[in-house]
Amino acid sequence: MSYLVADRATVADRLRPVITTIFGTEPPVRIRAWDGSTIGPAERDGGPTLVVRNRRALRRLVWSPNEVGMARAFVAGDLAVEGDFIAALDQMLHLFDSTNGMHLTSQDKRTIVASALRLGAIGSNPPPPPEEMRPTSGLLHSVRRDAAAIGHHYNVGNEFYRLVLGESMTYSCAYWPELDDPAATTTLEQAQRNKVELIARKLGLKPGMRLLDVGCGWGTMAIHAAREYGVHVVGVTNSHEQAVGAAKRAAAAGVGDLVEIREQDYRDIDDGPYDAISSIGMAEHVGTDQWHTYASLLYGLLKPGGRLLSHQITQPPTVTEKIESHRKGKTERTFITAYVFPDGELQSSGWISDQLESAGFEVRDVESLREHYGKTLRAWVTNLEDHWAEAVQLSSVGRARVWRLYMAGSALAFERNRISIHQVLAVRPDRKGHSLMPPTRASYATVD
Repeated sequence: MSYLVADRATVADRLRPVITTIFGTEPPVRIRAWDGSTIGPAERDGGPTLVVRNRRALRRLVWSPNEVGMARAFVAGDLAVEGDFIAALDQMLHLFDSTNGMHLTSQDKRTIVASALRLGAIGSNPPPPPEEMRPTSGLLHSVRRDAAAIGHHYNVGNEFYRLVLGESMTYSCAYWPELDDPAATTTLEQAQRNKVELIARKLGLKPGMRLLDVGCGWGTMAIHAAREYGVHVVGVTNSHEQAVGAAKRAAAAGVGDLVEIREQDYRDIDDGPYDAISSIGMAEHVGTDQWHTYASLLYGLLKPGGRLLSHQITQPPTVTEKIESHRKGKTERTFITAYVFPDGELQSSGWISDQLESAGFEVRDVESLREHYGKTLRAWVTNLEDHWAEAVQLSSVGRARVWRLYMAGSALAFERNRISIHQVLAVRPDRKGHSLMPPTRASYATVD
């Protein structure tokens, strides 16, 4: 009799031990297996459903019972979501948490393997989707390795980025003055203009100044500084796609005579001094061990009295400590390092300030824009979903899935304060030790 009952069991019945092992309880979202059977809360109007499309999804988890296995299943299309993707991911975010994710015991793993056997899902390790970057050889954060890591992320194609980022082509946190107002009509493009204007004001830009934009992206900051302030700008990026796109955009904006775009590593910049330096979404790629060298190089490129604005993703020190404690000296691949930002490293705002001060800077202002980045990322996810077919055509379905997963997960991480973003304004003091700063924030604190 027990054999007959087992023979009539649905895939969802056989998946239940795996699902409760992974989630630690009944699943918080509806899950539908490849035979149409379901497990989890009753379907709600508009509620998301996690779809397990095939046995290979389970086999990936058998071989990699961690966030990388989950990510591979999503990127390969073995797992999918019907309905609100961010809402579904919100219920599963802990599975993509480097410190609190799927830490399975030996018994947990045996449970997964036993269920996989019953479902006929045991077999060889499926190859990773081609969008995954293989571990890079060479010295960490060497010029060659950094160029490969940057190329993996940014050389996807300018038109793909245009779909996701919008016409501003700005790949960093926007600034929403009416952040909590549901009736606000600020567009993503306006919010990105607000951001570069805020940075320009913090740097105190004036006509005739010379600005270095390190990690210039597609040139939005450089174009804004040249067009609105008459500043001469040198923009530097390791990405060939960005360098070509930024130069074309500067020429189209009529500021080609004021903007020079270079495909160049920051360590090769030797034509200072500059009146001001902007570093927007760049320092995350520098690496912890290289950060003091980075700060010292920027200090040497600035004139006395010149300002540096570092706009970068940060991580609370408590999170950093938990990650280091969990790793215990071992290097672990995560979804972000395998698919999105190879070799990327985050630090806390306090640590960054310490590094800048040890290089000789005086830190004058630190501002968190954490909630602003959550809203920015949600806007990018909407752009991607609204142009899904075109995004797939311009890249690949796997690459589009990577971006959707990465941006949706990042939006939730910012909203939960798992990560943050800070603008750190620092000054190279003049010979008398003066910073030549305005007495209050009033000169730059408000952007209309």
